[in-house]
Amino acid sequence: MASRLRRFRKEEIHMFNITRKSIEWGGRTLTMETGRIARQADGAVLVTYGNTVVLCTVVGAKKAKPDVDFFPLTVNYQEKAFAAGKIPGGFFKREGRPTEKEVLTSRLIDRPIRPLFLDGFCNETQVVCTLLSHDLQNNPDIIAMVGASAALTISGLPFMGPIAGARVGYVDGEYLINPTAMEMLESKLDLVVAGTKRSVLMVESEAHELSEDIMLGAVMFGHREMQPVMDMIIDMAESCAKDPWDYQPKKDEVLEGKVRDMAEKELREAYKLMGKQDRSTRIDTIKANVKDALTLDYDDKAISGQIKKLEQAIVRTDYVNVKKRIDGRGPADIRQITSEVGVLPMTHGSALFTRGETQAIVVATLGTSQDEQRIDALEGEYTEGFMLHYNFPPYSTGEVGRMGSPGRREIGHGKLAWRAIHPLLPEKNDFPYTLRSVSEITESNGSSSMATVCGTSLALMDAGVPLKRPVAGIAMGLIKEKSGFIVLSDILGDEDHLGDMDFKVAGTAEGITALQMDIKIDGITEEIMKVALEQAHHGRNHILGEMAKTLSAPRESVGSTAPRIVTMTIPKDKIREVIGSGGKVIREICEVTGAKIDIDDDGTVRIASVSDESGKKAYDWVYGIVAEPEVGQIYSGKVVRIVDFGAFVNFFGAKDGLVHISEMAEGRVNKVEDVVKEGDTVKVKVLDVDNRGKVRLSMRCVDQQTGEDISDRFPPKEAREKREKKNA
Repeated sequence: MASRLRRFRKEEIHMFNITRKSIEWGGRTLTMETGRIARQADGAVLVTYGNTVVLCTVVGAKKAKPDVDFFPLTVNYQEKAFAAGKIPGGFFKREGRPTEKEVLTSRLIDRPIRPLFLDGFCNETQVVCTLLSHDLQNNPDIIAMVGASAALTISGLPFMGPIAGARVGYVDGEYLINPTAMEMLESKLDLVVAGTKRSVLMVESEAHELSEDIMLGAVMFGHREMQPVMDMIIDMAESCAKDPWDYQPKKDEVLEGKVRDMAEKELREAYKLMGKQDRSTRIDTIKANVKDALTLDYDDKAISGQIKKLEQAIVRTDYVNVKKRIDGRGPADIRQITSEVGVLPMTHGSALFTRGETQAIVVATLGTSQDEQRIDALEGEYTEGFMLHYNFPPYSTGEVGRMGSPGRREIGHGKLAWRAIHPLLPEKNDFPYTLRSVSEITESNGSSSMATVCGTSLALMDAGVPLKRPVAGIAMGLIKEKSGFIVLSDILGDEDHLGDMDFKVAGTAEGITALQMDIKIDGITEEIMKVALEQAHHGRNHILGEMAKTLSAPRESVGSTAPRIVTMTIPKDKIREVIGSGGKVIREICEVTGAKIDIDDDGTVRIASVSDESGKKAYDWVYGIVAEPEVGQIYSGKVVRIVDFGAFVNFFGAKDGLVHISEMAEGRVNKVEDVVKEGDTVKVKVLDVDNRGKVRLSMRCVDQQTGEDISDRFPPKEAREKREKKNA
């Protein structure tokens, strides 16, 4: 039996043809393995970094779907709760729709690999990256990216990789490669860079107003540090890569000539039209005429490809040789900018930002800590006090389209704008509001995400949010030909579509806060990036100057429609008294005053109200519960109960004190009711608080009309009693 078991295990081991490679990278071991898991996929690589493990697979359809004229690539990054030893929250106890982190990571992987597939390859391709283990220190997004690259490289698909990616931090003037979660807490930079052996393909970052030189240095540092990873992928592919697919891009010179003869002259004239809608309408008509004339001999996909190729040749050649753009601007010129604030009467802050044919209405809303977004992530549950939501309705481009939940593009653009604004927000202790900004793109012709940055900065300042400095953003483009290159400021939609780079830079007059770069070609050099950053710097300062004409600094206070938040600190042992049994007390305060009250575990109390009166009433109520009466102070109170020997007065929140009959008035008082009745409002002075908390009050020491302390007019009670006893 034992020998048969040993033989079975040997046979089981021989089932797998495992290839495994490892290197030391950033102080940890990076291991890639293939041949043991997901063997039916075209490519499958298990990547381990520290104790974080990601399975990356790729499958390509063997045939392209008919009439598909684009590359149908789908990248899905997914996190499993078991990776961090957790069970999903919610009713169903299983992973649901992708989280924002999963969507953003999917985009992060998609952007650098998409341009490296051969032109014309239209077979449906799916990349799936699954997080299987998470040590909560090594971010799995970089691991998933290099794993996807490795899986594609060994799959045989027409992928001209490999690529690699790296995260760069910046602490105490030094760059860090793949900093851990703890190291990122001290970093002034969170930058992800991806590229090939020769050049950079993608950058995504958030920074704390860093200079162009520091940002460029971070990009190049990350590119240098990722080289060993690509060497390892190539080494692995040499051992186990599958045979390359038999795919050759089709080139039909006859069709190319026919399309050029039919459309070149008309397209050149169309691209001289300044207005986007006029230009688009004319180009669509030209395309339709060409397709109608050639559709009997050629399929629609081939014709569309040749028309796009012709468009690129016309626009790109003119840009590099003539240095003149579609709308007549020079390479560094910015379109006309207008901005307004306070455009919506009942919102807390609003702005209308227009740059050329791109426009955004941005609205800022101020809330309390109850409005914070609660996020249940693998790293643990946390709250987010700043939300930025970007919406791109189809009417913004003059089109009819489906309206639904935000797609990957909306989430990605919103996160980019969030990164640009986030470093400039005030500390929570200084401005205890939850902030939400919503950008509605009402017109679009290039860089609506950067319009969102500008509009959000204005809307937040209009709402009275004390931003450290105004923020602006600009989108840069690139046309690179054999004869040279040209960097474009404030690109149009057509320039983005036909160009080689989409390079977005946001920041203040002091430095960069967010940078995103997507490259469509393998050939972006450090020189080109340096020119783009410098040109973007001048463009950003110009936009900031135009914004300052509308609003140069935050309002001195929040608007009349925004809630007022008053902060106070109470002893921790008093929290229970403010909340009450089952929340009875705090609920009553909120219902009576109309205010919202949040209490932190450290005793911080935030009282939010629309009116000052409501907030003061709630503040006084809470203060009355937690504060202790001071001996010698005068308070106004209400008689709540009468007894033979005096009256109990509610004078300090929920606190009552006793006014003895001898302290009601100067001279002898025969009956309490001769001086006060229940419900009367009286002024009292605190004489004493004993060790059991009982309070002794006096009315006779206070002028009941003015509230003045008149105790110096009368001898102390003890001296008076002694004198009266002697006289008797």
